[in-house]
Amino acid sequence: QKRLVESGGGSVQAGGSLRLSCVASGTFFMVTAMGWYRQPPGQQRELVATINSGRTTNYADSVKGRFTISGDIGKTTVNLQMNSLKPEDTAVYYCNLQSRLGNSWGQGTQVTVSS
Repeated sequence: QKRLVESGGGSVQAGGSLRLSCVASGTFFMVTAMGWYRQPPGQQRELVATINSGRTTNYADSVKGRFTISGDIGKTTVNLQMNSLKPEDTAVYYCNLQSRLGNSWGQGTQVTVSS
């Protein structure tokens, strides 16, 4: 069964760092991009960062300069280095995979930043 497996969430104080990782289990075909989204408490899911097969990256304005996405689309792995974390970064973070056959999501990992 194909799925995305996330790791690296946790709790940290403001100004700290965390690194999220996502690895695909099983074979995904025609993958075009991978990325991270997040859902803060009581809010809708929002884009954090994406990377495509050409290694072009895209970031939400709120995380530019603090977060760095990296990965290997061919190996269906993606990472998110999060530095200078703020309490407003608190959310469930979801790994996303886009392919010509559709989208897939991980189960989510909690990131909590305390002030």
